[in-house]
Amino acid sequence: MPTPHLETVKMDELDCWRIRHNGAEVLVAQQGAHVFSYQPAAAKPVIWPNDKAVFKQGKGIRTGVPVCWPWFGVFERNPQSVKAMRQSDQPAGAHGFARTANWTLVGVEDNRVELALIAPAGGFPGWPHQVDLKMSLLLDDQLHIHLTSHNRGTDTVTISQALHSYFAVSDVRKVQVEGLDGLDYIDTADGWVTRQQAGPLHFRAETDRIYLDTPAQLNIIDKDWQRQIQLTSEGSKSTVIWNPWTERAKAFDDMADDGWQGMLCIETANVLDDVVMLAPGASHTMGVSITSLPL
Repeated sequence: MPTPHLETVKMDELDCWRIRHNGAEVLVAQQGAHVFSYQPAAAKPVIWPNDKAVFKQGKGIRTGVPVCWPWFGVFERNPQSVKAMRQSDQPAGAHGFARTANWTLVGVEDNRVELALIAPAGGFPGWPHQVDLKMSLLLDDQLHIHLTSHNRGTDTVTISQALHSYFAVSDVRKVQVEGLDGLDYIDTADGWVTRQQAGPLHFRAETDRIYLDTPAQLNIIDKDWQRQIQLTSEGSKSTVIWNPWTERAKAFDDMADDGWQGMLCIETANVLDDVVMLAPGASHTMGVSITSLPL
């Protein structure tokens, strides 16, 4: 199998790589090991092409697949076991620090590219644990993303995490997500109450939900574009689904006021009761395979 073509590119302040393989193209930033574009051969973009995205050092990129690690979302909403891992009096930014850290390209072999974030001696600032991260990107007829956490320390470490994926859709008001019927979810946009999904998920308002005990496969059905985006996860039992809708989108300086219409986040995750406990020497891999198929 041929080695993918790897090209260094610059996006404003960030060093990035363009990876091409069999007509498909992926763009990934060194900061955060952040995939921000996936274009299959002769098909529409799968990743939402946010033309307002900001590529600045130390700032998260609002598109693609941000790596949320070692906590997810607002720090105080994480389980106590996750919060106990942090040792700092400074405010904790949302989604952890991995998404704004500079990763290292460690391997290009066949159709796989690997990046790493190695814990320094004493751990990361405010998070003193010896846990290394590896991001593996595999391109074939799908895009396979795998995030592996390896505990090199002597104490058990608890993390929450997510691959915060932004997908391109024709109009979020016209698409649906299949594979959630009958699942319990926590509606974080409505007081964190627990509800049960009935049938496919449609979008009529701001949506911010944590689905529990989710199956390995979910599908975004987009009839206007006559395609489905199929997501197959591993190492994850929770899924976050988000769209900011009208008012929330207006509050973001890195999203057009109507940008919410063309995007949908479905996040492969380990959150709430689905946190990961890493014993000394243990590893855990969370991943998602993404493919675009005709309806």
